[in-house]
Amino acid sequence: MRGIYFPGTGIEFPSVPESFSVFGFEVKLYGLVIFLGYVLALVISLHEAKRTGQDPEDYWDFLMAMIVPSILGARIYYVLFNLKEYTGTGKSAGKVFLDMLNIRDGGLAIYGGLIAGTITAVVLTGIKKISLPLLADTVTMGILVGQILGRWGNFFNREAFGSMTKGVTRMAIPVEYYTDTDSLGYMTRNGIITDDMLKNTETVRGVECITVHPTFLYEGLWNLALLAFLFFYRKKKKFDGELAMLYVAGYGIGRVIVESFRTDSLMIGPLKVSQVVGVCCFLLGTGVIIMNRMKIRHGKVLPVHTGVEHNEEAKKAEKTEASEKTDAFEEADASEKTDAFEKAEKPGNIRREKPEEERDEAAGNKEKS
Repeated sequence: MRGIYFPGTGIEFPSVPESFSVFGFEVKLYGLVIFLGYVLALVISLHEAKRTGQDPEDYWDFLMAMIVPSILGARIYYVLFNLKEYTGTGKSAGKVFLDMLNIRDGGLAIYGGLIAGTITAVVLTGIKKISLPLLADTVTMGILVGQILGRWGNFFNREAFGSMTKGVTRMAIPVEYYTDTDSLGYMTRNGIITDDMLKNTETVRGVECITVHPTFLYEGLWNLALLAFLFFYRKKKKFDGELAMLYVAGYGIGRVIVESFRTDSLMIGPLKVSQVVGVCCFLLGTGVIIMNRMKIRHGKVLPVHTGVEHNEEAKKAEKTEASEKTDAFEEADASEKTDAFEKAEKPGNIRREKPEEERDEAAGNKEKS
């Protein structure tokens, strides 16, 4: 009942918990994964800031300031496009409000978090008088790492999967899991678990399972490929903000593709919200890149921090410091030699040779004796 299987590849996870208990307090693995993703995003962003010659303190401030707004943004985005779930008949205003705040039962949208984080970045860069495009480039790879880990939170929660499939990549989830957690009614009522899934179950290890597209894995692998590309391209970017725009465009088009498989999408009329936003992101990212590339081609110089120039400056500084140390050593050595020579030249320190007559007389006296 607690297992998750991939029959097409032979990969099996016999027991996948949603949470664990610490001193009687339940810790959701989804939340833990999100926290680990945030920590890694912070570490990567601080490293990028240092590599490109920026003040890492600015990124401590930004990533600390964005925590609460990003969570609120992710929740508000989800609630706005899923109001029917919270405003059912017979609910008091207080109950509706509390349900909207209760994120422990799920309901966070990545796009909402990204939008809130962007607003926070605009405000912070305005206050600190630092470059917004440069800040965006610096945190982009960290954000991607956080998203990749976050999708594994969906794995633990058995959510964000796609439609029924019998393909090699299919993920098998026991139907019993949803009946035991009293969520089957909700899942079927909202079309997340479809009749097609329930009519085409597969028996794995003696357990009846629905077999679905593991869209959390599809998106995670897409983001991993995007992360690898940005990592190798970061030293070749042509202007500040290009990495961020490549991420916006790349993630947007990837989300459009992955979202086409999902059955739990937020909707706006007949359209999937994430696909609409994904298309807008793709157009925005590619549009900014094309526009700035054309400016550069026509001779305009745009700010760019690749980290290469910072490393070259650091190497020059190291060479200068080493040269200064060598000069200082040579000066000290020359000074010591000069002092020794001057000391040897003093009258009291020079051994005076005896005249030849005195030497002969001294020799004669020695023979006589």
